[in-house]
Amino acid sequence: MEVTVSSEKAKRDYELICKAREKGDQRAYAQLMEFYKEQLYHLLLRYTHDTILAEDLTIEAFGKAFKSIDKYTPDFAFSTWLYRIATNNYIDYTRKKRLQTISMDQEESELNLVSQSQTPEDKVIESQKHETLRNVINKLKPHYRTLIEMRYFEEKSYEEISQELALPIGTVKAKLFRAR
Repeated sequence: MEVTVSSEKAKRDYELICKAREKGDQRAYAQLMEFYKEQLYHLLLRYTHDTILAEDLTIEAFGKAFKSIDKYTPDFAFSTWLYRIATNNYIDYTRKKRLQTISMDQEESELNLVSQSQTPEDKVIESQKHETLRNVINKLKPHYRTLIEMRYFEEKSYEEISQELALPIGTVKAKLFRAR
């Protein structure tokens, strides 16, 4: 398929996208991420005013973009497409957050609280889910398994994992994303 691109940057991006899409070239993905990570992070930081959340949303945006890279067409710049994904991801995040927030002005009687106790059947189902999850985690490569265990079972922060494994926080987040 012959594609006409308007600039050197667009040509470079399209060549990297083709390598990533057709050959699964991890270096191509890494280069795309390197070219746009800082700009995307700053965009999300302007939205969130929270450095940690902006980092998380940046990584999620790249994950979503790379997962659906086959849907990208060179009709628009890759950066435009990526920023649209990031913006939509941020909007989804704020919607979910808004749905989880309960107004402090509401009286307890208005909340329709559901019983938090589990039935024996719920406990068995929960136990089976944990066992299945543990089996899946045990099949991961050791470095991914370690990260998942530290983050979700030991409930360590990105900073704690970064210090303990002597890795940059960005690397920890990227590897956790891949592991998930």
